[in-house]
Amino acid sequence: MSQSSFFYDALLPFPLKIVLSATGPVRVYEIPDDQKQAVLEKLYPFLPVPSLDDVMEDIHAEKKFKVREFLVVREGKMNVLASPYYLENGGTVIDWVPVRRARRRRRGKPTKRA
Repeated sequence: MSQSSFFYDALLPFPLKIVLSATGPVRVYEIPDDQKQAVLEKLYPFLPVPSLDDVMEDIHAEKKFKVREFLVVREGKMNVLASPYYLENGGTVIDWVPVRRARRRRRGKPTKRA
């Protein structure tokens, strides 16, 4: 018995559409905006669960996105939380990093080092 047979997620109660990706056809759930928070809370594997308005970066695509832009794809028998760039680069939730606002330095002032 292959190990992949142990992984099974029930289908989500949303329609699936087939979308072309860089690696071939992919099944993507059509999740209404008013259901995105509940889906995020169900599928996000880490704590704390980010806000839909948080900004993340997909490290594969090297692009930023708002969490609310996430996709959920059906890979085999699993529901996979993915970035909006999944179709181009395959970035799933484990490839998301929070974007922190860079501190702005005052112009003309040198940076002090210890």
